[in-house]
Amino acid sequence: MSPRRSYDQYCSAARALDAVGDRWTLLIVRELLAGPRRYTDLHADLPGVSTDVLASRLKDMERDGLTTRRRLPPPGAAYVYELTPRGRQLLPVLQALGAWGRAELGERRPTDAVRAHWFALPLLSVLPDEGLVEVRLEEGQFHLNAGAEEGPVYGEGPAPAEPDARLELDTGTCTAVARGELSVPDAVRDGRITVTGDGTLAKALREA
Repeated sequence: MSPRRSYDQYCSAARALDAVGDRWTLLIVRELLAGPRRYTDLHADLPGVSTDVLASRLKDMERDGLTTRRRLPPPGAAYVYELTPRGRQLLPVLQALGAWGRAELGERRPTDAVRAHWFALPLLSVLPDEGLVEVRLEEGQFHLNAGAEEGPVYGEGPAPAEPDARLELDTGTCTAVARGELSVPDAVRDGRITVTGDGTLAKALREA
């Protein structure tokens, strides 16, 4: 395990960057907000990271109390990584960084990777109510747990239970929402987002 580097500054921002300022660390947190993940799953959803760097970051994060590693019971019998409560506290940090980075998003470059669930964090910031939401894009499906205080914040694939709302939209609309160019209520009113479901959240989205 590499020795922990420090800015050696008595400042809370500097101390925070000691723990999460290395490249890839916050993006690993982004992936683990979806719940426990195997190393191979993390590597697949972090295109560009080397196996050595990913292994090193995971060890550092475990040492710093951001993640834990556990073995799944049979028949899985694989190791998974998951966030600790302290690691989960980085959710608003990532949301704030995402909001700040909207101006940098621009048009998608030919070299840019994309995963459907990467749109989860910006959507979480603009939903008007709490509940389980299933989102369908061309790239795939994912689900959000809006207002969740424990457990996964979002996940890939269909919702694990009957969702409070289902949203169907194209990637262009989702990108516009992520950039802050379009609000969810306006997109619903314009027919760019189709909302189905009988939950409180679905009704709030249709009536906003």
